[in-house]
Amino acid sequence: MNTPALPPRILPPWVRSLAAGVPDAPEGAEPLPAATPGTVYALGEDVGWVVPPRPFELLFGRDEQNVNIPLGVKDKRVSRVHGRLVCHGAEWTMRNEGRLPMLLPGDTLLLSGQERLIEDSYTPVYIGDLSEAVHCLEIRLIGGRRTAEDGAADDETAVPGRHFLSDVERLVLTSLAQRYLRGLPRPQPVAWRQVADDMRRSRFAADRNWNEGTAARVVAGVRERLSHADYRPRVAGLLREEVFGEPLGNALNDNLIRALLQSTTLDPSDLERLDAEPQTS
Repeated sequence: MNTPALPPRILPPWVRSLAAGVPDAPEGAEPLPAATPGTVYALGEDVGWVVPPRPFELLFGRDEQNVNIPLGVKDKRVSRVHGRLVCHGAEWTMRNEGRLPMLLPGDTLLLSGQERLIEDSYTPVYIGDLSEAVHCLEIRLIGGRRTAEDGAADDETAVPGRHFLSDVERLVLTSLAQRYLRGLPRPQPVAWRQVADDMRRSRFAADRNWNEGTAARVVAGVRERLSHADYRPRVAGLLREEVFGEPLGNALNDNLIRALLQSTTLDPSDLERLDAEPQTS
């Protein structure tokens, strides 16, 4: 008996991010049907779609009345129809129809009039002035860069090689990685002063006196543990002898953050504790 095809549909409001995979439905909500390889999920600032592999087109941009996914509705630098996702039967492409470039992973620019194939399982797309407002379109392709031997399409939500973090380590690293978790372009770790300030404000880290050195030592301990020869899965690029260039500390912490994000050890939901109401003195 064949599984019924998933029809194109608007995503329910409980889908708030695709960074860690297609989320499970919260208790009491209707789950999304299983998706076949080639299905694309696209999520803007307020509206998202899921579309199976069939001839179809999703428009995104500022004109919320005439696009599928409104993006940058109040930002006049975003074009009315800034881009389109098009399925050509089995493959999806993205075309820039606007004036502003689209920034893709790896600092790749998709310029006006250019088109590219969507290959990665997860592709965040940024539009806007990097010094001001930036708008993000999240794209997740089921089966992206996978082969038939890799398993079923719903394996996308699996979490490979996750690393254990204590509650304090998770909060410190969430602060250090907040620019990455907030989806900012070209992110870098925040300064130790910022981390220490976040910890002093947090009601979840009130059990010690926080300063820049305290925060740095917590992160150094995680780097040391994850880079140990006996640790599995060992993370490369966390030791001084494995990294070249300056500032060395930023490179080591950038490598750590990216390893935690790629393994989904950290994801945007961790920001909820960081952004929680601060403790009262």
